[in-house]
Amino acid sequence: MSQDPRIMAAAWRKFSAEREARRAALAQLTREVHRRLPRVESIDRELRRMVGEMMVAAFEADADPGPVLRRLEQESLALQRERAELLVGGGYAYDCIDDVPACRLCQDSGWLRDGSPCRCLMSYYTREQNQRLSRLLDLGGQSFESFSFDWYDSEVWTEFGASPLGNMELIYDICRDFARQFGQQTQSLLFTGPPGLGKTFLSACVAREVSEQGFSVVYDTAAHIFQQFESGKFGRENPYEEAPEEDIDRCLRCDLLIMDDLGTEMVSPFVRSAFYRIVNERLLGRKKTVLSTNLTVPELGRQYGPAVQSRLEGEYQVLPFFGRDIRLLKRDQ
Repeated sequence: MSQDPRIMAAAWRKFSAEREARRAALAQLTREVHRRLPRVESIDRELRRMVGEMMVAAFEADADPGPVLRRLEQESLALQRERAELLVGGGYAYDCIDDVPACRLCQDSGWLRDGSPCRCLMSYYTREQNQRLSRLLDLGGQSFESFSFDWYDSEVWTEFGASPLGNMELIYDICRDFARQFGQQTQSLLFTGPPGLGKTFLSACVAREVSEQGFSVVYDTAAHIFQQFESGKFGRENPYEEAPEEDIDRCLRCDLLIMDDLGTEMVSPFVRSAFYRIVNERLLGRKKTVLSTNLTVPELGRQYGPAVQSRLEGEYQVLPFFGRDIRLLKRDQ
């Protein structure tokens, strides 16, 4: 599982800011409690002193530390009971000013001992990633649970040997399994078919599910991705591209790349080369991809070359969408 460095940096900033806010709030509450309950402040000082005495006794070489440690422990417990009674009597929770980490796994550091991000930090990463995905996809309303089959006809289309409804039920199951078992997947997905049949909706469902598992997800249109490759290759200034080299690396290295509207861009030798690179490098790196296009596989082969067509047919699970345009059906209601 890989993380996008820019998204992780943004997640770390928010994680750190909220951690510091919690510490500041605790410090403010502690000052308030100590001002209202001076005895609690003196107990806190006494408890800190006892911790120091316990450490000295534990490392004392010439004496048995047992009796001293037992005495200090009994005194400490008595002080803690008194402290709790004072706090509750003053209208506070008994542990309201205890410095307890929000995450016991990493002690609020955000990182585990092996150097990997803790799940508490990864929750920030997922939220940050979903915010960025939501700029292009309606992740708030698009999910497998909200997907509707009502727009698909149950009558069999002879050229496909199936009904749009039956076909979509099969595609839905494949996409849901792909997303929920993402770490075990061996194939990428290729959505083909006319517009208005749910390709983008299902792409959003997959993006949301995979992102919430902590995997890095990049969603973008094919035209914009190729624009990033062109800016990075030729160093062309583009006010819409802040760091094309980093964007290229994200497309090639992310756990899941979703390319929408493939085939609508202006095709050139450079675009063919860039697309071949994306397909080939991600296959070699065992990175999963979801491609969405209005073209058929043979049309993709004619547009991007036989080498790309061979890889798509051999390494991708092709899911053909067919039926009546849902946008038009909704308009005519």
